Amino acid sequence: MHKPYTLEVCADSVESALAAEAGGATRLELCSGLVIGGLSPSLALFREVRRRCRLPVRVLLRPRYGDFLYSEPEFAVLLEEVSLFREAGADGVVVGCLTADGALDMPRMQALVQRADGLPVTLHRAFDMAADPLRALEDARALGVSTILTSGQQNACSSGRALLQELLGRAGDAPEILIGGGVNAAVIRDFTAAMGARHFHMSGKAVLQSGMRWRNPAVSMGAASLDEYAVWRTDAEAVRAAADVLQTAYRA
Repeated sequence: MHKPYTLEVCADSVESALAAEAGGATRLELCSGLVIGGLSPSLALFREVRRRCRLPVRVLLRPRYGDFLYSEPEFAVLLEEVSLFREAGADGVVVGCLTADGALDMPRMQALVQRADGLPVTLHRAFDMAADPLRALEDARALGVSTILTSGQQNACSSGRALLQELLGRAGDAPEILIGGGVNAAVIRDFTAAMGARHFHMSGKAVLQSGMRWRNPAVSMGAASLDEYAVWRTDAEAVRAAADVLQTAYRA
């Protein structure tokens, strides 16, 4: 049954996808490497999530960590991933490209929308790195983007609430403004009451310790600032708390 709100959970594992479903999420954004902001997942991960989980799945497509100014080979990979996941049965794709001056790269975004071939397209938080968010909103609307994921151009949506309020007013129902960045039950309670927001994106993450007993302190397999014995997983209870707020606010 269609709910009058969106609670999208970003997951980078089968375990997190199942926890999101158990907690009452309405949709998944599937990625890999959530600890570095999310990268494209593998087809194998997508297929296993699809096999085990009944939620709609939008797939985040991001070829590398960092900015959204892509080389020709990186963009070719991005285009091919849209095709691969569309053919694999994704319910939508989550993409974004910028120019060096911080505008949406309209030719490349148009190519991605065309390659999606009718699938819903979310403009991810590349939007939050755009130089002019109101222009980016209108450009996204012209492209036919269905959803913009944004924190209001701040690290956390609680700091970006003024811009979010303006975006909600300007966007109406198209595109959907999906509020992300530090979202939890308390934030949702505040935003639903203050501005009637209905669409939220969260990870609901809990940090678990690896089961490894032997740990070699002399070797780091990634960035030295990251704890590679910390495992990020979605907490079903955090999602449930958020879902409860939305269900109460909108009597779903």
